Amino acid sequence: MSEITIHHYIALSAIIFSIGVAGVLTRKNAIILFMSIELMLNSSNLALIAFASFMSNPVGQIFALFVIAVAAAEVGVGLAIIVTVYRNRNSINIDDVHLMKG
Repeated sequence: MSEITIHHYIALSAIIFSIGVAGVLTRKNAIILFMSIELMLNSSNLALIAFASFMSNPVGQIFALFVIAVAAAEVGVGLAIIVTVYRNRNSINIDDVHLMKG
């Protein structure tokens, strides 16, 4: 049986990132948009940790923790914005957000 190499991790990271990009570009629902952004952030975490493991350097894992912290803050602020938009417009469609301009 073959060993899992860094190429496998990078390929998986690229596939997950591509799924996230496709979700951002094609969906109009704000929750799906945030889930796609989370997929892209998690794929970058996978790549960072794979490189850190390959090079025996924990710096990539530290950066991955920072990315997780930023993602958690993004989810908190993003969901608050989504709830506010839903209360005002009864929709979480991204196209309806431009109606809130003053």
